Amino acid sequence: MRADRLLSLLMLLQVRGSITARELAERLEVSERTIYRDIEALSAAGVPVYAERGPGGGCKLAEGYRTNLTGLSGDEVRSLFVRGSAGPLADLGASKALEAALLKLLAALPSAHRRDVEHARQRLYMEAVGWYHSSDAVPYLQTLRDAVWYDHRVRITYRKRAGEVTERVVDPLGLVAKAGVWYMVAVSHGELRVFRVSRVLNAEIVNEPCQRPEGFDLEHYWRAWSAEFQNMWPVYPVTVRVSPAFISVLPQIMGESIYRLIEQAEPPDAEGWITITLQFDSFEAARSNILGFGTFVEVLAPQELRQSVIQVANGIVEFYRQREVQEGSRPPAGGAGVSP
Repeated sequence: MRADRLLSLLMLLQVRGSITARELAERLEVSERTIYRDIEALSAAGVPVYAERGPGGGCKLAEGYRTNLTGLSGDEVRSLFVRGSAGPLADLGASKALEAALLKLLAALPSAHRRDVEHARQRLYMEAVGWYHSSDAVPYLQTLRDAVWYDHRVRITYRKRAGEVTERVVDPLGLVAKAGVWYMVAVSHGELRVFRVSRVLNAEIVNEPCQRPEGFDLEHYWRAWSAEFQNMWPVYPVTVRVSPAFISVLPQIMGESIYRLIEQAEPPDAEGWITITLQFDSFEAARSNILGFGTFVEVLAPQELRQSVIQVANGIVEFYRQREVQEGSRPPAGGAGVSP
């Protein structure tokens, strides 16, 4: 609807100050010609908005102009009050501020919208952490937040994925929460890097200003980095047979995407087992998961993994066999066997 689009355009201009017609068209999913028509419509309605063409130009509001947000739709209001959606803000210590802001907004809403809010709160709840994954411990998140917010450099002690521990001074540019996991985007040794906050072993704010790259946009960088990271992430495929008793359980552990693999699998064999190929990050991750599946999953390939699972399983059996022998050779507690 044009009214909704005009309001969205006005809010974007108010927040961004200046924004190109091309970016507005992309954000609002219309043509640039439509954007210019909308600018003319807002101007005709008395909104001091104008467009500057050429390099460095863009659509702008007159300096100092502000407008109150008065056109919230029912869906927009309900989305603001969905319970459980503020997990990352709680990590940052901002949950109280969010509650206060939402309370003020709720008090300003018409009674019909307030009923919509309660209706949504009783029917929608979002939780960022999965069933089998606990949240990362992030004891230095608050320190990193302060460094990011106040544009200060920070000295961190960081454990790399392979286990190596390093110390460095970085320019923190932003924090990103993805599925309950926090990451810090920073400049380290002159390069943009992404650090997992749970691997920060210590963090101290340095009394030096942070140097932000000109034109850096956190969202755009994160999206580009994520796409590249997913393409570069190593994949270790494992062909397995899955017991009929475990088929319904596997998606709960490996994720909903496993349903598609199960549906596309060949018909079960004579024992009811199906054969599928699972993807893991590494040999070690595959072996750890497969061992946890016990006798409900059999590795068919690669052979190196199958032999390693057999070796570890035999080692576990031998360990407990020896423990049983040792326990059996000890006299019972209380000195049994000794004559009074």
